Amino acid sequence: MERKQASDFPQELLDLFHLYVHGDISRRGFMEGAGKFAVGGLTAAGIFEMLQPNYAWAQQVPKDDKRIRTEYATVPSPQGNGSIKGYLVRPANGAGKFPAVLVVHENRGLNPYIEDVARRFGTANFIAFAPDGLTSVGGYPGDDEKGGQLFGQVDRAKMTEDFVAAANWLKSRPDSTGRFGVVGFCFGGGIANTLAVRMPDLGAAVPFYGGAPATADVAKIKAAVLVHHGEADTRLVEAWPAYETALKASNVRYEGYIYPKAQHGFFNDTRAEVHAPEAAQLSWERTLAFYRQYLR
Repeated sequence: MERKQASDFPQELLDLFHLYVHGDISRRGFMEGAGKFAVGGLTAAGIFEMLQPNYAWAQQVPKDDKRIRTEYATVPSPQGNGSIKGYLVRPANGAGKFPAVLVVHENRGLNPYIEDVARRFGTANFIAFAPDGLTSVGGYPGDDEKGGQLFGQVDRAKMTEDFVAAANWLKSRPDSTGRFGVVGFCFGGGIANTLAVRMPDLGAAVPFYGGAPATADVAKIKAAVLVHHGEADTRLVEAWPAYETALKASNVRYEGYIYPKAQHGFFNDTRAEVHAPEAAQLSWERTLAFYRQYLR
């Protein structure tokens, strides 16, 4: 499949697909809206296929990379759904302990893209654990559309407790220094902000295009916070100044960046319609530098 870029698609079409991805309209609703863009032999179904994730594009670190060790682990979550399964990545070389990062997925579950992000942290000498919020409904089903449907079936409050349990398990591992952070994308960005409020021993939270916590809760944050937004993601960009004001008022250590012309989801390199390579690379470099500052 030819690799396209976000700029190859009309913004109105991207906004329409954004609504579909976040469950605000049905697949049929997207197809009906996309009909006006079906020209030159292209069908609405063809457009839909063009906008589907391509996992091969996202594999930056192979599963058998010699720099890391990987396995699946199941964590008890008595306050949540009983247990949560996840993907654990550890550096293969180097003795001693490592700082840890919890990697929280979008509203599709633990797909190959998020597993690859976890492996990227492993190659940067962090322990990474990427839990699957869909564990209680059978786990990520191997398909993002089905994953999105399952996501809507999970009790959101219990799923949040599952991520808290995963974070506590991760920081307490014998190969962890006990210094830990969280990174999350979209839904996971909101979870990163939630964990910053919930966990006073969290070292650093990095929400990518995640919903901000309630203003009244910001004073509870002890972690350093690094916020990434895409300029075209107008709803979250418009909400950022209020979050920044609250962070300043509570003396929270923070950095915040809005990436020019970037879409919601710009870090996701499986999705050609939103991925912004330069913004993704810069935000990754900033994230690693942030963790090295606050977790090392």
